[in-house]
Amino acid sequence: MSLSLRLNVANAYARNLRMSVAAEKRGLDKAPAFEQEMRYARMQLLAQDLNRALQADANNISDAELADYYKSNELSYEQATLARIFIPRAKQGDSTDEKVLKEAAEEAMVKLAADLRTRAVKGEDYDKLQIEAYAAGGFPDTFPHTRMEKVRRAALPPQHEAVFNLNPGEVSEVFSDPDGAHFIYKMISKQTLALENVKTEIRTTISGQRYRESMKSFQGDVIFSDAYFNPPGELAKPPQRVRGARRKRPAQSGQDSD
Repeated sequence: MSLSLRLNVANAYARNLRMSVAAEKRGLDKAPAFEQEMRYARMQLLAQDLNRALQADANNISDAELADYYKSNELSYEQATLARIFIPRAKQGDSTDEKVLKEAAEEAMVKLAADLRTRAVKGEDYDKLQIEAYAAGGFPDTFPHTRMEKVRRAALPPQHEAVFNLNPGEVSEVFSDPDGAHFIYKMISKQTLALENVKTEIRTTISGQRYRESMKSFQGDVIFSDAYFNPPGELAKPPQRVRGARRKRPAQSGQDSD
């Protein structure tokens, strides 16, 4: 801890030490309320200690487990250098309020995307093609940024991951997203990262998965009692929602209630 934080802790400790002695002299440590506080504090501390223990267990990962995970998910560790052309859905600033005009403007960009892909396959410069796409989309003064370095599968939209199936020099089909934008990729180079370069990443992934799995049995499946949250005489309102929680109705006459 920093010096200032150590001083704060020391001051708080000294104050609490004096106040706890004074509280004992008043007999506050014998009061029923104190016993309840101690039970709750004990429960919190045990939960915190268990949480740390579960995290330590999750972090206990062998080199063999790292290697097995790497082998099972090797495609996730491919890294590529790509060139990408972005074609807008329609030209910005066009008056396309009417349905027919809007559809015509969008169709024009679809045709442009197909033309740009044909030219990309023939080897035309991607930056030049991107400038044309920007100009057609109403961005004539936008500078192109087509090159994408050190790209992983997870960095691309799921529907674009097929780009990683390309060989260096190959151009993708036109990807048209639901919002109407179009994309054309070219694979420049790709490689699979070595296990040694991604060990920390894999360790973090496995640890997180294990910890979340170990916490499942302590989460959700909470039953809220209406008898507690909506006691008679108070305005009935549902308690705050908790994921996986249920509300338990009061027991009927002649039945026990939890």
